[in-house]
Amino acid sequence: MAETKRDYYEVLGVQKNATDEELKKAYRKLAKQYHPDANPDNKEEAEKKFKEINEAYEVLSDKQKRSMYDQFGHSGPNGYSNDFSGFSGFDGFSGFNGGGGFDVDLGDIFSSFFGGNARSQKRNGPVRGRDLRVRAEISFEEAAFGVTKEITINREEQCDTCKGSGAKPGTSAETCKVCNGTGQVRTTQNTILGSFSSVRTCEHCGGSGTIIANPCPDCKGRGTVRKQRKIKVNIPAGIDNGQIISLRGEGEPGLRGGASGDLYITVSVKPHSVFTRKGDSLFCDVHVSFAEAALGAIIDVPTLQGTEKYDLAEGTQTGSIFTLKGKGIKNVNGRGIGDLYFTIVVDVPKRLNNEQRELLKKFAEISGQKFDVGKRRKFF
Repeated sequence: MAETKRDYYEVLGVQKNATDEELKKAYRKLAKQYHPDANPDNKEEAEKKFKEINEAYEVLSDKQKRSMYDQFGHSGPNGYSNDFSGFSGFDGFSGFNGGGGFDVDLGDIFSSFFGGNARSQKRNGPVRGRDLRVRAEISFEEAAFGVTKEITINREEQCDTCKGSGAKPGTSAETCKVCNGTGQVRTTQNTILGSFSSVRTCEHCGGSGTIIANPCPDCKGRGTVRKQRKIKVNIPAGIDNGQIISLRGEGEPGLRGGASGDLYITVSVKPHSVFTRKGDSLFCDVHVSFAEAALGAIIDVPTLQGTEKYDLAEGTQTGSIFTLKGKGIKNVNGRGIGDLYFTIVVDVPKRLNNEQRELLKKFAEISGQKFDVGKRRKFF
């Protein structure tokens, strides 16, 4: 099931270069506006909006998470690349700067307390697959009404020859004899203060705890091979330019039983020759003649569903804006359909024949025009 997730800056209504103070101000205003208690008639919708606002502010107000989000989008702050996502209270925390110009690695602290078990378990345990990102270009109409697209991606997949083990068929990975499968080597040093133990990554196996003596000829011991795949994506009606669709588990496979990554598709919508879009609303210009504007007329107004008749009142001025209800874009979250706003542009004829010219002169005289119609007036 394809899911869309709004840009966090868009959720808070701020620019990407917004300061911490601007973020806080925007958050407070929206939180107050959409708090469920302040919307008793639409509590469910308000609660959903309130959670979205809180999620956006939680990420953007944290410098590290904001940096990751700016770089990687929605997958960045989720902790997939975080060594400490499994420890309660340290999710999203990668280090601490004590103000003295050095960083403290919490992994080293856990290793010293627990004999390296936390790190070795992480290194030898399941690893989540890498997320993939692609861009899909669609037309304005496809964005408005929805479409199924077939996209091509290149990703690492499990090697069919070795079934992901990395070892040649008929063989298997061997336990590293240097670290005995722990992935770490412990050394003890005696000093006048006593004995101190230190743990480092096993250089022989690279911390995996196993050695592949006979690598698979197809994947060269990696356990995965690069393949090209075609995937069908259901793009929902109402999606806007720059929005992201996520497909769970369509990224690269995990290691040692880890979950597959996700596929993130950024939608790029081509501009339309007639319409422009703002949210769920459509905007366009409708050209009419001087006679139609002055006398009134039944005019044709373009919509995405076809031409719509509209009774234009007499005396309509150029720049006048009118609305066709429900002729805009369907909301991507199913919250109704937007409206179409069209602006009247009165076309002044550039060339007149003699009869037309004389009639306009007569019209000017009847209207009480005192200057010489048809002749250029001089400033000096």
